Amino acid sequence: MDGSYLTVTPVPCKDSVGVPYEITLALHRDGSPYGTVGERCGWFLARLARGVDEARAEASWPDPEDRFPDDGELFAFRYRTRLGSPGGELRCQLRTIPIWQPEGRWLLTRRAYLEAWGTQGVGLRAVLSSSELAAFVGELLAEAEACLGGRDLARNPIEGAGSH
Repeated sequence: MDGSYLTVTPVPCKDSVGVPYEITLALHRDGSPYGTVGERCGWFLARLARGVDEARAEASWPDPEDRFPDDGELFAFRYRTRLGSPGGELRCQLRTIPIWQPEGRWLLTRRAYLEAWGTQGVGLRAVLSSSELAAFVGELLAEAEACLGGRDLARNPIEGAGSH
């Protein structure tokens, strides 16, 4: 609303020998650090991407832009330091919006409300259709998998650190 923009960047989480295995999300508002959220959240994002794709393929809502998984809260990633102070929040909630039509009926639309809060408590909001949410999560996953050396976040592989 105020012309600000939010950048969400995956940052690899590394195991004790330095091998990346999952992601955390770094948030920036207008290029400045805004918060860090979602430690080890890649698997949840991969699951959401799959759910949005499946919902868009179904005909449960006439408009494909209204098709989302039926969960009210699609995700909520928070971060708190070990001392309990906040480090940011990124959440996505599904909302149904009724719009009165001149023909005397309600038109229902659904949108994903992506909201972020920084460490100072100032919030940002974006309202996304299902295709916009699919594009956002898809790009985020592609970046995450690239920073993890091509690892597929939808799988939980057995090989690697800790398997011997």
